[in-house]
Amino acid sequence: MTKSDENLKKGTLYLVATPIGNLGDISQRACEVLEQVQVIACEDTRRTGKLLELLGLSAQRLMLTNEHTEASVGGAIVELLDQGQDVALVSDAGTPGISDPGEHLVSFVIAHDHRVSAVPGPSAVLTALTLSGLPTYRWVMEGFLPRKGQERDVRLESVASDDRTTVIFESPKRLKKTLIDLVAACGVDRQAAVLRELTKLFEETVRGSLGELLEKFDSDAKGEIVIVVSPAPKEDVSDEAIASALEAELMKGVTKSSAVSQVAANLNAARNRVYSLAHEIRK
Repeated sequence: MTKSDENLKKGTLYLVATPIGNLGDISQRACEVLEQVQVIACEDTRRTGKLLELLGLSAQRLMLTNEHTEASVGGAIVELLDQGQDVALVSDAGTPGISDPGEHLVSFVIAHDHRVSAVPGPSAVLTALTLSGLPTYRWVMEGFLPRKGQERDVRLESVASDDRTTVIFESPKRLKKTLIDLVAACGVDRQAAVLRELTKLFEETVRGSLGELLEKFDSDAKGEIVIVVSPAPKEDVSDEAIASALEAELMKGVTKSSAVSQVAANLNAARNRVYSLAHEIRK
């Protein structure tokens, strides 16, 4: 039997996205996969059981796979896949592995030469990003910030200096504290959005400066929270500073293209502007 024949007999791990609020967001394919697999690995068997009931689906077996058990169930899931059984992985809401269990299990299954397939669907990250009204061409998922200490300070400073839009998850009870810290790190004028209860009945999106958002949410909020923070503003670098940096790079013997890329990144300047100045220097 060839290796390809052996792989055909193995099961598949399906990563199935589930609704983040509105039950109508479940896809037809997700329903089909959840009903046809032999096992559903889930973050909470009661919540997943309730979801299946609401969708009118039946499941052969539910297996608890949360942050505490994800590492220990990997072997059992690989054994099921070896036997040719299909397994679906779901989180309580959204896409597995995105600030939810799944990342380690996926790596483990891949390392054991099994197929992993995604059934895409609801995602709080993408929903918040697109609703925020902030730049979406480059962005980063920060997830939950550390609650305190130096690690939190370092991550907040990273958000403050990042030239990409940042998506942050937060508990409603810690929203005010995080907004205070973001104001301290990024300044009161940095544009942002706070999104609450996405796709649910009381969905709310509040856009404005961090200072304005702090005034709006001056007490504990309710519901699941996503904060989206705009990129760090570009510094106004003089032509003289750019030209000097270019000359220093070119003195190293690098190509003009490499020098332009390096200076644009170092000075956070527009590449076409740096390129134009580099052209003048070459003249």
